[in-house]
Amino acid sequence: MIDITMIRFNEQGLVPAIIQDVATNEVLMLAYMNQEALEKTLTTGVTWFYSRSRNRLWQKGETSGHIQTVKDIYYDCDADTLLVKAEQTGVACHEGTYSCFSRKLGGTTEVKALVDTSKVYGQSVSTVLHELYGVIMDRKENPKEGSYTNYLFTKGQDKILKKVGEESAETIIASKNNSKEEILYEMADLWYHCLVLLGYHNIGPSELLAELQKRRK
Repeated sequence: MIDITMIRFNEQGLVPAIIQDVATNEVLMLAYMNQEALEKTLTTGVTWFYSRSRNRLWQKGETSGHIQTVKDIYYDCDADTLLVKAEQTGVACHEGTYSCFSRKLGGTTEVKALVDTSKVYGQSVSTVLHELYGVIMDRKENPKEGSYTNYLFTKGQDKILKKVGEESAETIIASKNNSKEEILYEMADLWYHCLVLLGYHNIGPSELLAELQKRRK
């Protein structure tokens, strides 16, 4: 196990951590850890970081399900940078690409994505789904008065399943009506309730996307 006393944290008490795919050696992302984040990473076996913008600890994949299972941690010759070799679940980048380093200076962007990265209002499809799932899970963990999502979680599994069934039926009717507007409206409702169902079981959309990707292969 790494000796934390060997690590040289900077003036802000932080150390940069490079995350690398243990199987392919592809660099996935760079973030910062303070001593507590490093300790939690070592004890839990998944990556924890310190957010400089939010001034708090955060676990990679805490809302998206894109966790990083730690295999090894190294530090450089100056003991002021960490290299974390990890097994990535889903994608590392919030934009839906497997690695945050998908842009080449003076060249084209090489996107290695888990899912289709076509843009929806400037965001990838994966990002839209994960952001919505993040809101759903936030409502689950931090109930908000008047929230329909909280209403579903309070009523429980049977209510959620009933809504999934109802929205499935309404999507079928919309399709039979050959109405694009109805199909989009009803399917959006269906996808939302499916994400709530995933949230009920604490299954992240990345796991579903990974299953689809596996089937494609």
